[in-house]
Amino acid sequence: MLREIPNPLPTETRKQNPIRVLIVDDHPIMRVGIAAIIQATPDMTVAAQAGSGEDAIELYERLLPDIVLVDLRLPGISGVEVIRAVRARHPDARFVVLTTYEGDEDIHQALEAGARSYIVKGMPHNALVNALRRVHTGGRFLPTPVTRALSSRVPDSDLSAREREVLQLIMTGKSNREIASELGITEATVKCHVSVILMRLNVNDRTQAVVTALQRGLIHL
Repeated sequence: MLREIPNPLPTETRKQNPIRVLIVDDHPIMRVGIAAIIQATPDMTVAAQAGSGEDAIELYERLLPDIVLVDLRLPGISGVEVIRAVRARHPDARFVVLTTYEGDEDIHQALEAGARSYIVKGMPHNALVNALRRVHTGGRFLPTPVTRALSSRVPDSDLSAREREVLQLIMTGKSNREIASELGITEATVKCHVSVILMRLNVNDRTQAVVTALQRGLIHL
């Protein structure tokens, strides 16, 4: 649902050109809480709220906010896909990620897409305010836990789109034969993908692969 938010505070209580923030989160209560923090900050205002990635893209095109504050987990297209889609048309668009995902792969993908800050829900609200201000001035803001997680990422541990599909199906308990049938590939090809997955995640079996992938954000429940 698209929802434009009027500024509830008198004009004189705000700076002349407040930072206009588009909030993108599929949980209405979370959006209300975030909006309250932003509206209580004199140099910021909520430009609009969106509950899906598709709505976020439409609102961005219409309003051209200063910053988009986006969750990664959204119905339909993901937060990372929102960042890529908007920046394809507006390379200077500025994004701050606010999410529950803490895995190094989640962080890597968001920053690769063009996010300038990554905040994990549960951090103090001043981290969010600082992130918005820093990104608005052209900087980046990565709290220590985020940089620590990112630094733990193993080089050359990326999985291809197909390997992620296989891993997602492994998580559901499907056998190699069932995976092959669902993806329309041979069982031998599935076995090859599984071998690559185990090698790149540096694990010995399928269960360890799923646990490691969930921790890193390569797949999600």
